[in-house]
Amino acid sequence: MMSDSNFSQAKVLVVGGAGFVGSNLCHKLLADTQLKELIIVDNLLSSDESNLPADDRVAFIKGSIADDAILHELPYDLDYVFHLACYHGNQSSIVNPLEDHQNNTLTSLKLFEKLSGNTSLKKLVYAAAGCAVAEKTFDKANATAEDAPVSLFHDSPYSISKLIGEMYGNYFYQQFGLPFVKARFQNVYGPKEILGAGDWRGTKHTVWRNVTPTFIWKALHHQSLPLDKGGVATRDFIYVEDMARGLIACALKGQPGEIYNLATGTETSIAELASIINQTTGNRAGTSVEKARDWDRSGRRFGLITKAKKELGFEAQVDVRDGIEKTVQWTKENRDVILSKMKAHQGQVPEVQEYE
Repeated sequence: MMSDSNFSQAKVLVVGGAGFVGSNLCHKLLADTQLKELIIVDNLLSSDESNLPADDRVAFIKGSIADDAILHELPYDLDYVFHLACYHGNQSSIVNPLEDHQNNTLTSLKLFEKLSGNTSLKKLVYAAAGCAVAEKTFDKANATAEDAPVSLFHDSPYSISKLIGEMYGNYFYQQFGLPFVKARFQNVYGPKEILGAGDWRGTKHTVWRNVTPTFIWKALHHQSLPLDKGGVATRDFIYVEDMARGLIACALKGQPGEIYNLATGTETSIAELASIINQTTGNRAGTSVEKARDWDRSGRRFGLITKAKKELGFEAQVDVRDGIEKTVQWTKENRDVILSKMKAHQGQVPEVQEYE
């Protein structure tokens, strides 16, 4: 159990707290600390109310943090804020860049401006994106450091808006002393990532979200796992409970103005991920080779973990095989909930009918 001295009797705001990562963070905060009040703001655009914790200390506000009325109602004595809301994800942002701006860029700017005069605030932790700074390579990958150079050319509006959030936070830190800490995410996976959660966002990836839950669902239903370009791309897969611990470490130990990679430091290919999932689920359908996604040039990447280990004392604890086993079990236990969310979009995604 973590030390709760900094959270004792604290008021905490989690923006995006009904989402995949946000809800895991909320559950961990409530279980492991003695906070006084947890305020969750989420518009449920790509999340689900079933993820919310049932606890008397929780106040849930349905809506966007960019809503002036919601901003006005926030208490002035917040101690910690975690800004995890986003327009999920790369593919949705490509289909609708304006919606991405509304739900990524504008939310960050309005929240940071609102909090810039808050003298009680100890830390604001922002969910930054490792994909926005990783080198674009299919050759040997080097671990991406926090101070990696940033390109002006990006594969998606999502990547752009995530960087803009960092820049706005840096501005309010420099100009107004906002205690802004950037937590740079790698590829998070684990329980509570619900396929099909939220509203239709103009693409089949409203249902088929990140690679891990998509592969697990298909494997459990005896489908071959599609490997873009043969699965040669690599990612740094970090289990969501580790991510929640890392976010809390950023709040308790992170230095304002700094950025920390929350990563495992391990490079796993998509082909290897598919193999692990097929082995875990007993899926004999194997894999299929698909053409590369025309928008994605990122190739191979993983995060450098030296800084987070030294300054936050943070290391990921769950390896990818154990994490996949836990996620497969959660998926089995929550099949009906997941299927109901997927079916809500089956007019747009006919493949959902195959899994009834």
